[in-house]
Amino acid sequence: MDYLEYYGLKEHPFSNVVNSRFYYSSRQHSDSLVKLKYAVDTRKGLAVVIGGIGTGKTTLARRFLEELDENEYEAALLVVVHSSVSSEWLFRKFAIQLGVRELKEDKVELLSQIYRRLAEINEDGKKAIVMIDEVQMLNSKEIMEEFRGLLNMESTDGKLLNFVFYGLPELEDVLSLDEPLKQRVAVKIRLKEFSEEDTRDYIKHRLKVAGSGKEIFSPEAIEFIYQYTDGVPRLINTVCDNALLEGYLSRSNTIDGSTIKTVAVDLGLNTRDK
Repeated sequence: MDYLEYYGLKEHPFSNVVNSRFYYSSRQHSDSLVKLKYAVDTRKGLAVVIGGIGTGKTTLARRFLEELDENEYEAALLVVVHSSVSSEWLFRKFAIQLGVRELKEDKVELLSQIYRRLAEINEDGKKAIVMIDEVQMLNSKEIMEEFRGLLNMESTDGKLLNFVFYGLPELEDVLSLDEPLKQRVAVKIRLKEFSEEDTRDYIKHRLKVAGSGKEIFSPEAIEFIYQYTDGVPRLINTVCDNALLEGYLSRSNTIDGSTIKTVAVDLGLNTRDK
């Protein structure tokens, strides 16, 4: 037996792996999706989502991608995994994701291919969207200038290509490397940590999706979870997952505040007097 069977769960409710079934539509995430949809539908060109570590930027990006109808949008999501990315690498990734075939090696020719493909997408009545996660890692003035150049591609309807940048607060400094690009940000969204009410609803939502039919965390436990995590979704998941394991080991039917305190100490979250 593990804690899933003990608490009557069908699957792990607090995994930090992005899973659309566990998506929690908080007010700020719901509003953010509306704003992003507005930005791409009106062909604004550049929208930016900024948030601290673990606030749900990647989750929001995946959700937005899932909500885009393939008959209306040609959309792609790229994740920057290291800081040594070159503009040539980015262009090739854009081209592949947008459906360009037989990519040219020469950068100028590749840009022409991208432009022609964007024109085709526009003629088909669709909108092209490239979302990039962890953009703060692209700490390069040259790359920011290249983005600005791509945003110059226009039709009479507006921008041929819409970018959505997701990143940590340092993204502000990266955008400042090219002031004209920074001025082209049409929509800027700042993701904040959950409130205590959102924290409670988030926990209940994920437990329900995982198959729970009862209250597992006491009101005191949820209060302590919020205090120790400051409402950061990723930390909430980690604390709750460990608390369920701790509760199973101690054969507790309900997770109480003392269990959360124990987990917080183990995870090194007891830096403040709670």
